[in-house]
Amino acid sequence: MVQLTAIGALAFHRDAFLKFWLEAPFALKLLASASVLLPALFLIPLPPQVWTALPGRELVAQSLELAGGIGWTTASVDPVRTLLAITALITPLAVLFIGWKAPRAHLITLGWVVVILGLANVAVGIFQVLSNGATGLFYPEIPMPGILFGAFANRNTAGLFLVACLTFAALLPAPPQAGQAALPARIIICLLLLVAILLTRSRTSLVIAFLPIAALCLRVLRQKISTPRKGQRGNETRKWATLAAVVLTLGAVASVGVMVPGRLGDVIERFQSDRTDARTYIWEDASYSASRYWPVGSGMGTFDDVFQTDESLENITQRRAGRAHNDYLEVAIEAGAPGLLLITGWLALLAWLSWQARGREDRWIAWSGSITLVALALQSVTDYPLRNQTMLAIAGFALVVLVRFSAPRRGAKI
Repeated sequence: MVQLTAIGALAFHRDAFLKFWLEAPFALKLLASASVLLPALFLIPLPPQVWTALPGRELVAQSLELAGGIGWTTASVDPVRTLLAITALITPLAVLFIGWKAPRAHLITLGWVVVILGLANVAVGIFQVLSNGATGLFYPEIPMPGILFGAFANRNTAGLFLVACLTFAALLPAPPQAGQAALPARIIICLLLLVAILLTRSRTSLVIAFLPIAALCLRVLRQKISTPRKGQRGNETRKWATLAAVVLTLGAVASVGVMVPGRLGDVIERFQSDRTDARTYIWEDASYSASRYWPVGSGMGTFDDVFQTDESLENITQRRAGRAHNDYLEVAIEAGAPGLLLITGWLALLAWLSWQARGREDRWIAWSGSITLVALALQSVTDYPLRNQTMLAIAGFALVVLVRFSAPRRGAKI
């Protein structure tokens, strides 16, 4: 449904699609194209002499031989899953194409829409926490009483989504209609999101939440140094200083008040239990899978199939791993060296655009996009945030914000 909606939206913005390919920076177009072409290459039929020579294809060859003979097939060990992986890119690409044409003011408004969606998740999560998981769960098959999930199935992803909302709430300009209520409303929103992140009990989200808070403090510090003591800009500095101080102070007090005594202890215990984390055993076996298919890869989307072959007996549990819980490692298995090279290209573009934005008037807006993307990259070390449609859409939007506001203005609509 999400992908069909994205396709429908693109149908009404065909001019935006063309404008992107005509005007976007070459590096961005190159990386966007490569992100689609790389998994598509795994779907090209190859003769037996070629695909059987690829690393890790022995079991596929044996299976086909037992089933009636080896013929032409794809480089992917499961082409259906690879096709599904390609279709997952429809959503972020649609956001990127449509956002490229949208006026900057509309992008800021959409950023606040994301914040509102975050608050809606907090509202749902309140019932989940207070009912100890008995009310409001979208996925009741995941028994984690007292955890804030919102509309997500994974608390890590729920926490990361709220971190993205906190970033936009802290750094985006307030809507003009807010008037004098802008500062108190921003403080309340940031506090609610910060407490909600704590209630997800996601260790990575708790740590990554310091990124937008640090950015807010840095903004206040820079304005205090560069702004005269008198005048309108001095008043703006005092507002941002008030925001940072209130969010940090009340956030700390509210966090302790919400989490003590039980929940705070649970979170601390989770930080101390790394030695028994099942992900370490998954990474051990996944590393072997990566080496078996290196440097070509098994095909995008095929991790769950190939991992079950390589999972060692001493690490098997009653649950399937499903994911590598490290997206860089999973990409190494599925796309090999080309996949890791593509990730490197995206990270390099992120770094360059963030650096380019430093001298822009709207740099804090641009950096709200880059901080969101950095948060996604960091959580990908221990999880798989970009394996669901919501976070793919958020990533696409953050990329649009970074690209558009890191570039110089080129007219009223840009």
